[in-house]
Amino acid sequence: MASRVRGFWVGLAAGGVLGAVLAGAGLPAAAALTEAQEPVKYSSKVVLENDQVRVKDVTFPPGVLDTGMHTHDLAHVGVILTKGTLAFTEPGGKTEHVSFEAGSVGYRDADVTHQVANPGETPMRVIEVEIK
Repeated sequence: MASRVRGFWVGLAAGGVLGAVLAGAGLPAAAALTEAQEPVKYSSKVVLENDQVRVKDVTFPPGVLDTGMHTHDLAHVGVILTKGTLAFTEPGGKTEHVSFEAGSVGYRDADVTHQVANPGETPMRVIEVEIK
């Protein structure tokens, strides 16, 4: 998994430009959890799609337990819009916490399976650019 996380940073140049363009989209972040609430699922909204790419605005609410185990069928560039830490858990149970700064960018190959959680106290927003 460490090599996959390191590989996430490869897309810096392309995603930096895209992040500057999309950062002003102003889509609402998900609400925070309280002790009485059920865990809040992450939100993922397609904001652009064509024959070459699908762009998603993804928000990971604070304290969200997980996104559910899932596989990304497309390679993608991630543009981090808000500072925070995400916990990536592999199918075998190994979890890695990765801290991100706003404006950081990375790349992931297709066919990566994991679940993601935000152990922090504030929502994290990421723009995912899936390459078709």
